[in-house]
Amino acid sequence: MKPPLYAPWWRRSPKNISDGVVAPLFYLALFGPVGALVYKAINTMDSMLGYKNERYRWFGSFAARADDVANWVPARISGWLLVGASACLGADWRNAARIMMRDAPKMKSPNAGYPEAAAAGSLGVQLGGTNVYFGQPVEKPLLGDPVNPITLDTYHQMIRLMYLSSGLAFFMAACILLTRRILG
Repeated sequence: MKPPLYAPWWRRSPKNISDGVVAPLFYLALFGPVGALVYKAINTMDSMLGYKNERYRWFGSFAARADDVANWVPARISGWLLVGASACLGADWRNAARIMMRDAPKMKSPNAGYPEAAAAGSLGVQLGGTNVYFGQPVEKPLLGDPVNPITLDTYHQMIRLMYLSSGLAFFMAACILLTRRILG
């Protein structure tokens, strides 16, 4: 059974944990509200203009590269938070770490593979394959091993994994802020 189409943005992909939760909290903790806003501006520019077409070629390329740079650290943190959440939920955290390290570099994006591969490994599913963008099929690399079928239960497990990862990201940001206050 396919997941419902009305799912909020944060439930659709493990990559969205990085873009929508971990990275903004990371930049908020390091640079305050301005850091979080600048990050979200870069991420939004990439979402809106980071396409490979003639109209947005130059500015879109800049937006996409800026987003790649801004997400380099948060994407990797997101992957490890998903591994940690897997351990807390009794999922296969060792496989999550193994699949993340093995499959993350397969993605064209330097960042998307880390949270997606960690989630695939945790749940024992295979993500990727043929997707449709703007009516055109696009082949994505396969992440994970097809040990388990993707079912509605898998979808609910992924939601729990993403919620707990978000909570761990909040805790991480609070620890960074507390450390910054203590040190000065």
